[in-house]
Amino acid sequence: MTEPPTGTRDPDALIRRAGIAGDPNADQHFLIDDRVLDRIPSYATEREFDTTHILEVGGGTGGLTDRLLAVGERVTVIERDPRLAAFLETEFATAVEAGRLDIITGDALAVDLPAFTTAISNLPYGISSEVIFRLLPTRRPLVLMVQLEFAERMAAEPGTDEYGRLSVTAGHYAAVELVETVPPTAFDPQPAVESALVRTTPREPAYTVPDDEFFLRFLRAVFTQRRKTMRNAIRNTVHISGLVDGDAVVDAADESLLRQRAGNLTPAEFAQLATTAWEVGNPEEKQGQ
Repeated sequence: MTEPPTGTRDPDALIRRAGIAGDPNADQHFLIDDRVLDRIPSYATEREFDTTHILEVGGGTGGLTDRLLAVGERVTVIERDPRLAAFLETEFATAVEAGRLDIITGDALAVDLPAFTTAISNLPYGISSEVIFRLLPTRRPLVLMVQLEFAERMAAEPGTDEYGRLSVTAGHYAAVELVETVPPTAFDPQPAVESALVRTTPREPAYTVPDDEFFLRFLRAVFTQRRKTMRNAIRNTVHISGLVDGDAVVDAADESLLRQRAGNLTPAEFAQLATTAWEVGNPEEKQGQ
């Protein structure tokens, strides 16, 4: 069979050729709307993101893979379903043989990530949070399909109901934009939720932290008690933050910040508290220095 030009494959025809139906229980919702598929790479190219090597997590039957090959010099797909990985190898044999497409069969949370320049993916929603927490520290541009609620949380501002650990973490590494909402009808099978595309552009934060790993763990700790004041959240979560002396942090920290709850603090204020915690709380990382 002669392969069609990249960027022109019909997503419904791909599903038929694969002979594999999407399985919601396995977090498989194949994107079948041509218009959405065609737009996704444009969110990277219009910002002139480096598409020398595109990473795709969750290739499915290749609808998006096809579009990525049309704009990227090289594409690496991570696909955990061995049946789908085998189909992609066959469907895109020409690109594979030319060294333009690599298929990694495995769990995106466990395999070694390639040295990609931009990640563009229709993420499996069940692991989207963990994948994004893995991708953001690479400080590479991302264009990702996620649940709408998740996208809103990524882009949320302090004091809103959606604001949380994800908002602060994402903003620590990048500027986050919700660029398009996508209805369930764009997928087969249809998910029970609305979806959205988010674009992240790497940037340096407007504040400094003494240690990235500690800062992120400090955020994870205090947001487990977001209804508590920061005074109590810091004291109650030393088993998560790794602080040896939570009381010393509370004694040294700015009182106006300690009275706040996590959902109302800005990223810069979190950084201020984390710096104090690092200096006087004797966290695990600092003990090893």
